[in-house]
Amino acid sequence: MSVPEDLVCNARDHGLAGDGVTNDQPALQALVDKLGTAYAADGLARVIHCPPGVYSIRDTGTVWRSGISLVGDGIGATKFVLSNEGNRVDPVPLAYFTAVQHGASRENHIADCTFASFEIDGSGVQLARYDYLAKGLGLQYVMRGRFRDLYIHDTAATGLGCDFLQDTVVQGVVALRCGRLDTGEQMGGAGIGIGIGGWGASERLTVSTCTAVGNGTNGIFLELQQKMWPPPRGIRITACHAEDNRFGISDWGAEGLIVNGCTMMGNHEAGFDVSAQGTCGIAGRGGIVADCVIDANILDGLSIGNTPGRYTVRGNRISRNGRYGYREHNLAEDSIPAREVVLDGNEIWENGLDGVRVDAGLIDGAIVNNRIRDNGRREAGAASGSGERVSYTRTAVRDDGANWLPDGHRGKMVTVGNWTAMVATNTATELLLAPVRPGATTAWAGGTPPAGATYRLPDAPPNRAGITLAAATSELTLRHNRVWDTQRYKSQTHGLWVTGDGTRGSADFQDNNFAGNAVAPTRVDTPQYA
Repeated sequence: MSVPEDLVCNARDHGLAGDGVTNDQPALQALVDKLGTAYAADGLARVIHCPPGVYSIRDTGTVWRSGISLVGDGIGATKFVLSNEGNRVDPVPLAYFTAVQHGASRENHIADCTFASFEIDGSGVQLARYDYLAKGLGLQYVMRGRFRDLYIHDTAATGLGCDFLQDTVVQGVVALRCGRLDTGEQMGGAGIGIGIGGWGASERLTVSTCTAVGNGTNGIFLELQQKMWPPPRGIRITACHAEDNRFGISDWGAEGLIVNGCTMMGNHEAGFDVSAQGTCGIAGRGGIVADCVIDANILDGLSIGNTPGRYTVRGNRISRNGRYGYREHNLAEDSIPAREVVLDGNEIWENGLDGVRVDAGLIDGAIVNNRIRDNGRREAGAASGSGERVSYTRTAVRDDGANWLPDGHRGKMVTVGNWTAMVATNTATELLLAPVRPGATTAWAGGTPPAGATYRLPDAPPNRAGITLAAATSELTLRHNRVWDTQRYKSQTHGLWVTGDGTRGSADFQDNNFAGNAVAPTRVDTPQYA
C-alpha cells in the first residue's frame, strides 16, 4: 500500500493564517473534515502542524474527527485565541465532540488523536449566562488520546474538559484561571475536569505532571456521569500540582483512584476532596492518596465524605491547613458510615484545629503509625479594633496596635460591617486574607473596607486535639500514633479527644503516645469510655 504524502499537513498551506486577525476556524474545520474523511477511508492517522503564530478561533468551535492530531511548536509559540464577538450565545471550544451535540458514544468515538505543544487563550469568550460547554477542549469518548504540553487559561468553563478517556494520557497540561464565569457552585469550571464511567468498569487513564492554579471549582477532578454506571477502575493522578482552586484534586465517583506524589496547596475548601458533590451524587471509593504534600489549604487538607469507604491515606505531609488536616464527614442527610478508611504513616502538623477529625460514622477504620503534632494553631481569642491604627488592603487587615499570636487566627472569618473575609494566616499586626474566590485579586466582595472601620474576630474553640472522634465508630483501630506538641507555647490541647458523639462500638487502642499536649493527653466525653 502506498503511503499518502499528506499525513503531516502544514496548517499554513491549508488556509490558516496564524496572524491573530483572520478567523482561522473555518479553515481549521475544513481541514479536519478533509483529513477525517481520508482517515476513515485508509485508517492512517493525520497530523495538523500549526507553526508559530496566533490562530484566531471565533464564534464557533471545531467539531473534531477520529485520527486527526493537532500539534504546535510549543507553548508561547503556537497560540489559539478563542472569542465570540459575533455570537454571544454559543460557547467556543477549540475542539469538541460530544454525546449531546454529535452523538458521541462507545461505538461512535474519537480515536488516535494527539493535542500537543500549544496554548489556548479563552479570555475572549463572553456569554450572556454561564455555559459549562465553554471549554478549551471538550471531547467525549476518546480512545488512545494524548493531551500533552498544553497551556490552557482563562476559559469561561473548564480548561481541559474531556470525558470518557480510554487508554489515554494527560501529561504536562498547565490550566490557569479556567472557569472564570463559574460562580464556584455550577457544573464544570475546573482546570482539568474529566467525566468518567462511559467505558464501563475500566477506564485506563493517567494524568501526570499537570499544574492547575486559580481555577473556579476543581484543579483536577474526576466525576462519574451517570448514577447507574459502575465507578470505573484504572485511573491514576501522579506528580501534579493544584493550587488556589476551590478544591485541589477531587474524586467524585472513581473506584480505586491512585493519587501519588502530588502537591495540593492553598486551595479554598480542601486540598483533596472525596464527596458526592458531583453530577450523579456518587462519591469515590477504594482510592489511595500517597506521598503527597497537602499544605496551607484555606479550610481542610483532606476532606473525605459520603464514601462507602476503603480509602487509604498513606505517607503524606498534611500541614498548615486552616481548619482540619484530615476530616471524615458526610454531606447533609447522609448518615451511612464509611468502612475501612485507613490513615497510615502520615506527618500531620500545624493545622488550624484538629489534626484528624472524624465527624461521620466509620466502621473498621484504622489510624495507625501517624505523627501528629503542633495542631490547634487557631488558638487566639476574640479580637476587635478600629480607628487610626486600623487599615485595609485588598488582601490584608492591619492593626498597628495589635499584638496577635502569629497564626493564631488562621482559618477564622474576619467581619467588618457587611464585609467578611477568610484569614489565611497572620503576623502580630497583620491578617493575610484568602482571595474571595480562586484566581481573584481581592479578599473582599463588594470593595475594600474603609480605613478605621471596626473589625471583629471570633474566639477560638476551646478543644483542638491531635485526633478527635466526634461521630459513632465501631471496630476502630488506633495504634502506634505519636500525638504531641513540640512548641514552646503549646496549641494542641489534647492528643485524643472523644466527644459526647464519639466512638460507641468496640475499639482497639494500643501503643499510642499522647503525652506532651497543652492540657492533657486525652479527653473522653463519652461515658462508655470515660
